Amino acid sequence: MSMIGEYFRMTEAELERAIGDPDWALSHVEETADADEESGPSPAEARHFSTHRTWHLLDFLLQRSEFPVNVVHGEEPLGEADDWGYGPPRYLPPDRVRLGARALSRLTYDQLLDGVDPQELVAAEIYPLGWDDRASLEWGRDWFADLQKYLTAAAEAGHAVIIWLD
Repeated sequence: MSMIGEYFRMTEAELERAIGDPDWALSHVEETADADEESGPSPAEARHFSTHRTWHLLDFLLQRSEFPVNVVHGEEPLGEADDWGYGPPRYLPPDRVRLGARALSRLTYDQLLDGVDPQELVAAEIYPLGWDDRASLEWGRDWFADLQKYLTAAAEAGHAVIIWLD
């Protein structure tokens, strides 16, 4: 079983409802995510997005760069939500999505990798294990680019983003 980083864009009205009714939120997310999976939209068009197993690598790299927004785990608890996989979901309100998207747009993956020794990831036990050499760090490049596209589109739409590990 894998730990997968999950994201879901919501309007402010949907977010308010989700905070007050986390069970509705989970049902809404599952229903919409299933529809997204069937239609296969691009990251910029999708309501549901995943960084798959790169979430921990991206978190490590972003924290190391002192990134101003927690775009990997979210920042606010989603009401009284139960566990959605590996803990309860959190969210970024629209203003934090905008800040995160702006900051991501000014950052390249090469900048994130600058000076990183793969052994740092081994020592920090970054999931999934297997950081044998510098080339292994390339695995996150496309997921980072897709996260940039996803959050930029969410910011442009004025959406909040719910984030969880599943």
